[in-house]
Amino acid sequence: MIKNFYLIGLLMMAGCTSTQKTTAENAAGGNPLDPTAYAATITEQELKDHLYTYASDEFEGRETGTEGQKKAVEYIRKNYIDLGIPAAKSDGNYFQEVPLEMAKLPKGSLNINGKTYNTGEDFITFNALEGTYNDVVYAGFGIEDDNYSDFQDLDVRGKLVLVKYGEPVKEDGTYIITGSEQPSSWSNMSEAPGKRLEVAKAKGAKALFYIDPDNYKRYEGYYRRMKRNDQGRISFKDDGKTPSLILISENMAKEILPEINELKSSVVRNTDISASIKSTNDTVDTENVVAFIKGSEKPDEYLVISSHLDHIGISGDGSINNGADDDGSGTVALLEIAEAFQLATKAGKRPKRSIVFLHVTGEEKGLLGSRYYTDFDPVFPLEQTVANLNIDMIGRIDPKREGDRNYVYLIGSDKLSSELHVLSEEVNNKYTNIELDYTYNDENDPNRFYYRSDHYNFAKNNIPIIFYFNGTHDDYHRPGDTPDKINYDLLTNRTKLVFFTAWAIANRSERVFVDKTSK
Repeated sequence: MIKNFYLIGLLMMAGCTSTQKTTAENAAGGNPLDPTAYAATITEQELKDHLYTYASDEFEGRETGTEGQKKAVEYIRKNYIDLGIPAAKSDGNYFQEVPLEMAKLPKGSLNINGKTYNTGEDFITFNALEGTYNDVVYAGFGIEDDNYSDFQDLDVRGKLVLVKYGEPVKEDGTYIITGSEQPSSWSNMSEAPGKRLEVAKAKGAKALFYIDPDNYKRYEGYYRRMKRNDQGRISFKDDGKTPSLILISENMAKEILPEINELKSSVVRNTDISASIKSTNDTVDTENVVAFIKGSEKPDEYLVISSHLDHIGISGDGSINNGADDDGSGTVALLEIAEAFQLATKAGKRPKRSIVFLHVTGEEKGLLGSRYYTDFDPVFPLEQTVANLNIDMIGRIDPKREGDRNYVYLIGSDKLSSELHVLSEEVNNKYTNIELDYTYNDENDPNRFYYRSDHYNFAKNNIPIIFYFNGTHDDYHRPGDTPDKINYDLLTNRTKLVFFTAWAIANRSERVFVDKTSK
């Protein structure tokens, strides 16, 4: 929302004294502009006003593709129009359509060598598969990489492919792909199924049988929850070329290929398999909201600040999950950050680089909106995207955490750019003095939060990121996540931290240097 005219006037007059220099130059890599006046326009009251609307019952929990989510994107769009911040797309449309569909839970079975296996009981899948097949291709780990391939001399077009979790290791214990003691992303639990599915798709496979005990339990939980709530699985629209992903147990794998544990290389085995798994798909109408402020000196370099606009909607008993913290807090923070940058622009302090304000849909469905932006239709080139600052839950306090309440968890700041990490620390020390807690930045964090929000789709493309997060709490994904439980003083200070960091990145003389690579 627009600030009062008196404050705007003061900021406009401040913009006329462009020759002033501040010590912000030290923390911001050569930036001579003082951002404190614009950060002061980020207030508790305006964040609260936004959130009491955005996380109200009227928005019905903002589940992807629902009427409540449509109200959410319209609220965001109207705010950018009122602020005078243009759409990022060249056609003037703030909405980036994300082509999704909901597949109803499939029903049916697989018959393998005369034995019947039922979906949801013996294996887990969210995809249809029909037909009769005479053989199965065992492709080891299912990996295709510059340093290693399980598909050497294999033709899997139109066939069923069987692969297992993990990756090859040398005799000395180092991993072949990374050449170190650290595994690659092929061993990342969250990313592993998708990476293998993409390879299988490129090879023309019909279905991918995947053995991964840990992921089996995870997908089984999804399946049971969806069955209990009579829901389907939302994903990108099927182009007819993506193989069906079928998670199977080790026992079922041995039925397909009895000698699987002894095999050291890829093989083709004659196996009679008939599939009768059927599902119906419904189109899901949803969109990202993307606005931007064009840079003054480096307009073709882009800083993306993101938050997800969706939540989990209405529970089976009719309770509304308002999602005030998740991620209403990030959404309203992003609106306030955008307003602060726009006021600076009007005062003659336009950022050197372009700022992209990206509100993504489908985060709760698997980071779909951000993945569509990065993998399918980036509004601006990824190679010209200097960083992503992602805000997901910054309005509450983690009850498991001990110490000063004025904290925020920072995740990923040092994963790709040492320079970004140092900049982030210096900006915080100068302006906000929040305790930056790196607990969940640990590579061995069992929660694996680094892989669980929208920044990851940028990070996997070697774009430096910072993820701002307050941790989970008892109201996480429950109806109790309401605006009255937000700590608005903390939300304000954390929002200012993101703004100051964005200001420094956008106005420094050189883009932050990438000195590491995504694993």
